[in-house]
Amino acid sequence: MRGHIIAFEGIDGSGKSSQAKLLKDWLEAKGVPVYLTEWNSSEWLHDTIKEAKKKNLLTPLTYSLIHATDFADRYEKYILPMYRAGFVVISDRYVYTAYARDTVRGLSLDWVKKLYSFAIKPDIVFYIRVPASEALRRLKENRRKIKPNEAGADIFPDLKPEEGFLKYQGAVLEVYDRLAPEEGFHVIDGTRDPKSIQMEIRQKVGEVVWRRRES
Repeated sequence: MRGHIIAFEGIDGSGKSSQAKLLKDWLEAKGVPVYLTEWNSSEWLHDTIKEAKKKNLLTPLTYSLIHATDFADRYEKYILPMYRAGFVVISDRYVYTAYARDTVRGLSLDWVKKLYSFAIKPDIVFYIRVPASEALRRLKENRRKIKPNEAGADIFPDLKPEEGFLKYQGAVLEVYDRLAPEEGFHVIDGTRDPKSIQMEIRQKVGEVVWRRRES
């Protein structure tokens, strides 16, 4: 029996990673086999990508291709086998992250979509939507330093971190907003109370997961 792919999307600081982990814990407590995967987590590429970003070595094209390679590695080794084995695969970022980030860097959306055309369409894509200003407020509240990639330092090198964050994340947000109706995202207001957000997520996932398991 094939499983499910549940994806979480949103800008940095949206709270999507926390919601993905809460969903994983809930499903495991229900006895459902779950696998959680994250963006940039390929064992052999993670450090390479991290170092390349740190040294600002990536062009828009190489940025796109190296992230696609990371995704393809995880997809073939883990996502697809787990899906075929009946697991609920929770993906903290999926191909839509590339759609948004790569097009902001000037690449063609059609080209990026073709690059990721091998990937199965998720059963649900939760788009946790928060304004860039709110995401920045959360980072500052948590006293966490803004990472260069979060501020789009490769394309806005002359901006201060906070300014870069607002401009870059705002641009990514605009692409997500355009993708949402086209790709059928389940849009959630990420400024709401995290508990109420999780309850909405659980209800939606429960409808999909248990309907198939009972059929």
